[in-house]
Amino acid sequence: MTDDVVVLGSGYAGTGAVLKLERELDDEADLTWISDVDHHLVLHESHRCIRNPDVQDKITFPCEEIKSPSTRFINASVEDLDTDARTVHLDDDSTVDYDYVLVAFGSQTAFFGIDGLREHSLTLKGLDDALEIHEEVKTAAKEATRDDPAQVVVGGAGLSGIQAAGEIAEFRDKHRAPIEIKLVEGLDNVFPNNDPVVQAKLAKLLEEKDVDVLTGEFIGEVDEETVYVGDDAELDYDVLLWTGGITGQDAAREIEVDQDDRSHRINAEADFRTSDERVFAIGDAALVDQPGQEMPAPPTAQAAWQAAEVAGENLARAARGQSLDTWTHKDKGTVISVGDEAVAHDVMYLDSVIDTFGGPVAEMLKKGIAARWINDVAGPSAALKAWGDM
Repeated sequence: MTDDVVVLGSGYAGTGAVLKLERELDDEADLTWISDVDHHLVLHESHRCIRNPDVQDKITFPCEEIKSPSTRFINASVEDLDTDARTVHLDDDSTVDYDYVLVAFGSQTAFFGIDGLREHSLTLKGLDDALEIHEEVKTAAKEATRDDPAQVVVGGAGLSGIQAAGEIAEFRDKHRAPIEIKLVEGLDNVFPNNDPVVQAKLAKLLEEKDVDVLTGEFIGEVDEETVYVGDDAELDYDVLLWTGGITGQDAAREIEVDQDDRSHRINAEADFRTSDERVFAIGDAALVDQPGQEMPAPPTAQAAWQAAEVAGENLARAARGQSLDTWTHKDKGTVISVGDEAVAHDVMYLDSVIDTFGGPVAEMLKKGIAARWINDVAGPSAALKAWGDM
């Protein structure tokens, strides 16, 4: 009897795994792909839509067009996964049976119990989020004046916060809009827990973009008008964006597999198998063990791309009753954009590692990373079309 293989999620991990499965399975199993959105989004470029919403057409790709004709796609949210019955329960009250399932439905924003933060902030986890930020910033700017500029506060100076602040600054400059931008980070530096040289370069670019960076004090409370930082600082805001962390999806809480008690991200071995041999997990939804290392694989786009190849192959191997491969993340470096500029760090080139650099080379590298993924998903014409906006 033909096995039913199900993939949950259309992010980097889910999309990459589906494409790999389609190449590997060759009609040996029935493949079903389920996602709460009907498209794949190049998420690490979604911040570009904050400046220019037209970019969405170049970084979103309909799942129906990506997949092969033999793969069934269902646009629905996962409510629960019954591991005893091997059934996925969806929000439209339908169910999908599986023999093997890959949980790749990503994460959601963590608010860390900060009073008022969830109720009053915008987040950046999908296309609709980026478009909402654009509209809110545009509206705030229209209602502001030079004497009373719109106040935009971005909480969290990791990758998303830095890149979002850079795009808001580009929007302000392009439209000569009366906007003041504050980037708040509770730790002592932007891009926390990373190389000091990179931190310094990013801080300099943000300063040049006229982004006011506030570090060393955490946001403690938020109301409908004010962000309270540390013991004394009060920041009035018109737009508040929170990018401060991730936690597991609500649906993950209901899955009876081993998971982190606090974040509900699913524990997976280096072959992506969970405590249930029929359930695999990958990407932000998972804490994927790394052999010989204390920390799991990082929740990055780069890691998800790499892992998807092996996860897709392992699902096919599981369906055939074969042994599974293990995966170890190979960090090929980091590239971060601040508006039209970029900083790159620890980038692999041939057999060498280039420490830290900026300028046109870093900007071209940032474009190239996005173009390569788009090429893999949608082909060279789509990658070429997107090049100018990356």
